[in-house]
Amino acid sequence: MPLEREQQGMDDEVIIDERLERALGRAWRDDRGWELLTRLTELPHRMGGSPSERRAADIVREELTDAGLEDVRLQEFPMQYWERGTTEFAVLGSETTTRGSGDEERDANPKRDGSESGSTGVDRSFEAIALPYAPAGDVEGPLVDVGYGTPTELEDVDLQGAIAVASTTTPSGQRFVHRMEKFGHAVAAGAEAFVFANHVPGQLPPTGALKFDSEAAVPGVGVSAETHDWLTEYAERGARARLRVDASTQDGSSQNVHGTVGPETDEEVLVVAHYDAHDITEGALDNGCGIATVAGATSILSAIEESLACRVRVAGVGCEEIGLLGAEAMADELDLDSIRAVVNVDGAGRFRNLKALSHGSEPLEELAGEVTSAAGQPVAHDTDPHPFSDHWPFLRAGVPALQLHSEPPEGSERGRGWGHTAADTRDKVDPRNLREHAMLTALLVRELMRTDVPRVEDSELREQLREQEYEPGMRAAEVWPAAWE
Repeated sequence: MPLEREQQGMDDEVIIDERLERALGRAWRDDRGWELLTRLTELPHRMGGSPSERRAADIVREELTDAGLEDVRLQEFPMQYWERGTTEFAVLGSETTTRGSGDEERDANPKRDGSESGSTGVDRSFEAIALPYAPAGDVEGPLVDVGYGTPTELEDVDLQGAIAVASTTTPSGQRFVHRMEKFGHAVAAGAEAFVFANHVPGQLPPTGALKFDSEAAVPGVGVSAETHDWLTEYAERGARARLRVDASTQDGSSQNVHGTVGPETDEEVLVVAHYDAHDITEGALDNGCGIATVAGATSILSAIEESLACRVRVAGVGCEEIGLLGAEAMADELDLDSIRAVVNVDGAGRFRNLKALSHGSEPLEELAGEVTSAAGQPVAHDTDPHPFSDHWPFLRAGVPALQLHSEPPEGSERGRGWGHTAADTRDKVDPRNLREHAMLTALLVRELMRTDVPRVEDSELREQLREQEYEPGMRAAEVWPAAWE
């Protein structure tokens, strides 16, 4: 009898492997990821809370159902809907503040080279776009270049009443400083407005939320790298600028799309990818690639459903770009004790090689390495936790989190690249990356169902973030958990 049971186990394993091999073989020719990406990028935009985002949710529901997901439904949740109007930004050619003692002497000896404090010698307008949750406002003040906008740089300048200008990138060798951190520190230092300047050339003003799900304290805008070049020079001349933003924030709603595949078990693995994108772009890379990768992985998992060790919940979440709002809503709805781990597919499918962010979990780092090595696929590792994607509401509650990103070509500049700009378009995507990353995602999820990964200790996560010097930035961005006070 023991030999018979052993033989039966071997036969079952062979059958499982054959099913997996067939599913992976079909995945090489599966265009469902590309088709989903195409349908999403054909929409006017997918801004969180907008009618276009709702249409995107319907498309995601159709595609995930077709891929084999069961009981697919929409979960609606409230949010603050931000809508942009017009934006005007100009460097002022002459002093416009209230005149005081000594003005007559300056008028008698004008400087024509624009070197007088507060004067550039020109009136010049520049293209700018309001950043989500920017309030309507009309601000005038001195331009102050704060470099990369790191905490150290902000300490070295006087921002009281100023318009702060910060780059989108961070110096090499330092932790990445998020836009919300730069904005929060600038406002705390007295800035009346914030200019976020792209470091990637191409006349591409960047976007990105100033706060999560609420109106910011002061206006903020994005400008191109080419405009940034001029602004740094004008700031050196002591120039003033004027910024006018028309925007509104009102009560609204968004939605998640989720369903399950696999057996009815007490525990489940959660796979999430956000399908929303900013309103100035097609959002192909961020995160059309991610949700397309998940659609491909769902098809593979559905094909091997009988061999899955536990239930898998697959979710397309809304409003990631403006505050992780969909992920927060899911975390509120689900029993987090029943979630073995969360796999956040944010960034996968963009570039050739997969990147695995294990968020402080050594077992997840080892699992990612073993699975990709067995598949003959290279993987880049990032072990440090961060709070700026959809894994965060779950990681914060102790759920182990694996984020799947992808590694840009060697030598690429640090930062988002085309992300959060009008250049984030479908032509930047290689369908082969979508297929391969879908296969790797399915293999990782399959192995994760059979691997016990320890929960994340609250105190350990807090100390890891402090060691990375994230605490000041998270406080500035107002995302440091209140329970950690």
